[in-house]
Amino acid sequence: MKQRYVYMLAALLTVIGLSVFYYKWQVLGFPLTENQETPVWTIESAITFDSGPGSIKVQLHVPTLTPGFRMLNENSVSRGYGFSLNYGSGGRQAQWAIRRADGEQTIYYRISVYEDDSVDQSDTTPPFPPLPVINEPLKTAVDVLVSDVRDHSADTASFTTELLRRINDPSPDPNVELLLAGVDSSADFVGVITTILASARIPARMVRGFPLSGRQRSASLAAWLEVHDGDQWLYFNPTTGEERLPERFLVWWRGNEPLLSVEGGSNVEVGFAIQENHLDAVAIAETQAAQRGTFAVDFSLYSLPIQTQAVYSVLLMIPIGALIMVVMRNLVGIDAFGTFMPVLIALAFRETKLLWGVILFTTLVALGLSIRFLLDRARLLLVPRLSAVLIVVVMLMLFISLLSHRMGMETGLSVALFPMVIIAMTIERMSVVWEERGAADAMRAGVGSLIVAVVAYIFMGMAWLEHLIFTFPELLLLVLALVVLAGRYTGYRLSELRRFKALSVD
Repeated sequence: MKQRYVYMLAALLTVIGLSVFYYKWQVLGFPLTENQETPVWTIESAITFDSGPGSIKVQLHVPTLTPGFRMLNENSVSRGYGFSLNYGSGGRQAQWAIRRADGEQTIYYRISVYEDDSVDQSDTTPPFPPLPVINEPLKTAVDVLVSDVRDHSADTASFTTELLRRINDPSPDPNVELLLAGVDSSADFVGVITTILASARIPARMVRGFPLSGRQRSASLAAWLEVHDGDQWLYFNPTTGEERLPERFLVWWRGNEPLLSVEGGSNVEVGFAIQENHLDAVAIAETQAAQRGTFAVDFSLYSLPIQTQAVYSVLLMIPIGALIMVVMRNLVGIDAFGTFMPVLIALAFRETKLLWGVILFTTLVALGLSIRFLLDRARLLLVPRLSAVLIVVVMLMLFISLLSHRMGMETGLSVALFPMVIIAMTIERMSVVWEERGAADAMRAGVGSLIVAVVAYIFMGMAWLEHLIFTFPELLLLVLALVVLAGRYTGYRLSELRRFKALSVD
């Protein structure tokens, strides 16, 4: 029963830790690697117009569904105007209004987006469009063209591709020439295509947006074709018939409605500019979490002050060192002084670096142990003896720091960051083992402590692991689960395989 309880506890800890980790990684977008940057595009719309004395009302279509992109933030810059976002037949609309304005006016709208392939690209399934009202002889031309294209296609996608091929043919037939007569813009061109598709009872609409690439001081909207095949929306290049959106194409708005309407103004102009920046992926994930109102942003370590973050970036690696200690002690069989002393020594190595840390630690313990044996002749009690060893350790630290400074080795100055009490206790513990069990056991435990500290330092010093634990502290639940499972291990340790090798049966 106890064994089952341990397995259930470890499984529960693992499920909770991995679930929170997966949510923060996949849904909120927290990065798995440090210093990861994400390209962010800021699109600015500048609306200029002249207003006479009176009220002004401005409506601008803004992005709603943006396949492959997620909105980071949006804002408006307009002096004295009221601002609101509403939904219309063509999607979202930004609306500005003011009771009285006079002279030249300029209104800005900005939106920042970043790539996210997980964004739902679907929209509600539209009803079959009603047959459009077309006057003769255009109606006959449309009917003949639809009938001919239907005979040479098998489904909605192939129908649209064949229709686009015929319309873009350099030598079109008379019906196509009649339908395209008077078409002088890409919007009118796509409008004719959507009308023909409506005659074939195929839902279609115009899509306009921007291919995002670097910095564009003056960006132009491109018209695209969106067709529903009964299951999903398909995107077509209206001039080539290619079935896909351009790379990094941001959909701005859909439908045949005008982009902008201004009531009470004249000489209206609208321009777009695009700028690409690179932002820290963690900052984007925090913004996304805040927009969702999830608790993850409230309990994120990134919300702490910078100095506190620096402290926890070190403290959160201590469980990793504790796991290494458990593995080295219970599974490998390395003997060491104490349970957490090697972990604390490993933390000290982070300041001095590994080579200097090993040299300084070995030197301090050797010198302190020599002083400890000299104090045995005074037959001091336990507390005074430990205090004397601690004082000697401090003096040795001071001496080594001064000596290294005179020799031009500034690394030795970091020895003062060693945990003095731990070193003093190590010296005391080693001397007791030396007296009770002999020099061999004392040296074996001392060397084992140093080996565990070095291995713990290697793992605790991995930058990618430190980033994972700091960004996803719930992974410590997995560490806890491993420690719980290791606590029930009663098999042979690796060091015992050699010890009992003589008992093995060939």
